[in-house]
Amino acid sequence: MHKKVLIINGHPDEKSFNQGICKAYQEGAIKSNAEVQTISIRDLDFDPNLQYGYRKKVELEPDLLDAIEKIKWSEHMVWVHPLWWYGYPALMKGFIDRVFLPGVTFAYKEGASMPEKLLKGKTARIICTADTPNWYYRYFLKSPAINQLKKGTLEFCGVGPVKTTYISPVRDSKESFRNGWLEKITRLGELVK
Repeated sequence: MHKKVLIINGHPDEKSFNQGICKAYQEGAIKSNAEVQTISIRDLDFDPNLQYGYRKKVELEPDLLDAIEKIKWSEHMVWVHPLWWYGYPALMKGFIDRVFLPGVTFAYKEGASMPEKLLKGKTARIICTADTPNWYYRYFLKSPAINQLKKGTLEFCGVGPVKTTYISPVRDSKESFRNGWLEKITRLGELVK
């Protein structure tokens, strides 16, 4: 049986290094005979505003319904995003707000302090590009964007283990630096079994 891999690109610019990372991971995963689907959040037609929170249900746009089906289908998710102001892009946050909903990725249980995790059995990798040095981001800032996605979203909904890859500095990096990382990302994709 082949692994079902979903690659989610959270960068709003299709010409970004993140796009190359997604393609490199996809190439590696295909080499390992994985089934691969992709989501480029920038290409989806949806309102990123969770207007009523969880108080009132809002109809999901067709692109979000499709994204939910892909998340349910997947066994391994790969989230690729840039680090902006120590968080991920607003559009990606809006996507998570609109897709990671009660009854979809977690379920409230009466009398329980923590909800039921509906994404158990899935694994993930977060690939984050940044300009902030890894040592500063990890030890001084305590990895806020990675922790928000890893612990506050994915693990909260049952995904695990969630591994991370942090690529920095990207701005003004040489082609050799980027190509080296693309080779590493391809190998990560090849390891998906």
